This record gives sequence, C-alpha cells and structure tokens, in this order.
Amino acid sequence: MIQRVSVLRESKQAWEPITPRGVASFARASYERLLVVQCLMAMGVALVVVWVLANGFFPTVTEAIEQLPETGQIVGGELSLPEASPQLLSEGPFLAFVVDRKHSGEIRSPAQFQLEFGGDSLLIFSLFGVAEIDYPSDQSFFFNRIDLQPKWGAWEPDLLGLAGMAVFFGLMLSWGLLATAYCLVCWLIAFFANRDLNLIQSWRLAGAAMMPGAFLMGFSIWLYGMGAFDLVKLCFAFGMHLIIGWIYLFVSPLFLNRAVPVSSKNPFAKDD
Repeated sequence: MIQRVSVLRESKQAWEPITPRGVASFARASYERLLVVQCLMAMGVALVVVWVLANGFFPTVTEAIEQLPETGQIVGGELSLPEASPQLLSEGPFLAFVVDRKHSGEIRSPAQFQLEFGGDSLLIFSLFGVAEIDYPSDQSFFFNRIDLQPKWGAWEPDLLGLAGMAVFFGLMLSWGLLATAYCLVCWLIAFFANRDLNLIQSWRLAGAAMMPGAFLMGFSIWLYGMGAFDLVKLCFAFGMHLIIGWIYLFVSPLFLNRAVPVSSKNPFAKDD
C-alpha cells in the first residue's frame, strides 16, 4: 500500500526562510534561531547596498570632485566658480554631476540621477521628475578640489559603513514592528484553517514571512548594481517585495499541522 503524504506537511527544522514551509517552521523555532536568521538576511541585504554604493555611485562622486577647480565656494546662496559653465563634471550609469549656473538645460545625461549645480540652486533630475533645492543664504560651503578631496576621502568609508548599518538596523526594526502588527492576522488565518498555532508562534511566523520579500529586494538591488535592472524595474521589485510578504503571511500557516482536539472521547459514552 502506498502511503500518501501531503505537501502541506510541517517542517521539522527551521533553517531557510525562502519557501512557505521554511517560513512556517520558524513558528516552532526559538527566538534565538529566528534572530540569527534575520540577522544573516539583513546583513546580506546591507552588504549588497554597500557594494552598489561603493561601485556604482561613489566613484562618480570621486571623479566629480577631481574635476572641480582649485577655488570655488557657495556663499550667501550663490555659487562662485572660476570655471566656465555649463560643464559636465562626471558621469556614470547611475549618477551625473553638472555645473550650469543658468540652468540652461544644455547638458542632459542619460544617467538615472543628474545633479545640476546652478547659480543659486541645485536641480536633481530623475525618473520621478525634477526637484529644486535652493542654496541656504546663511551658510557657506566649499566647492573646490583642494578642500573637498580630503574630506570626501575621509568620509567615504564612514558613509559606506553608516549606509550598511542603516539598512541592517532598519530591516531588523521594521521586521519586529511588522511582526507585531501582523501576528494577529496570522493567528486568525491559522485559526480558520484549523492549524495548530498560538499568538506567540504567530509573531515568529510573521517575522519570518518578511524575509522572502527582503531576499527578493536584495537580489533586485544586486541586479540594479550589475546594470541588469533599471530604476523602473527596481521600483517594481520594491512593490513586489511588499506583496510577497503578505503572500507568505497568508500561505505559510497552511504548512503547519492541523489543530488536534483536546479529547476525541464521546462525552455521552458510558465507562465500562
């Protein structure tokens, strides 16, 4: 006789948060196991973000600073430069820097973000439109190679570290808050599906259900850094990673064991 085993059987060990069964297994796991796996996932996404910044964005900033003149500053809300304008300082696939005092529009880069320094304001061109930021009239800034090059050299590794830490702790905090918000939903799904799940286990399962979306987002950011994804596809992936979290939240409880009645004894039967 062939014994049929349901594909919706419960996993015995929590080790991967990618499949619905793997996510469901974290309901039975310890808090320490969930925390370790979440840390590894958040660290992976943070490293991808740091890699994209270090290889795709920061080299363009370094090149732009190297193209600046030896003298120049922003004082009283006005840009003062000895060089002619407009001028393309640097250009990469993601970022471009332009100096155009009159914002004439003569230089338009195919880069996904273009920062154009005008006489009294900064224009940021991107897929989302154009944003204008006026220079503060009560502050002054260096805008020359002599002053900015050593400052950027000192701050570049710190900025990379801060970006990685922001992604890591941002993910860990958001997963904790979302698990708290979604655990009741997860428990209700398990209740109506007749699955063995209490509220505490629901919190752990909800926390694990956020990781598949983060994995997709991290992979999409890596493809973006490799040039396989443009900004439109990256925005689409961002929306999908939110939807995937909800899909796993609804599907994963179905991979838990069914709730067992407290007693199957007939209350009307007489004892012998």
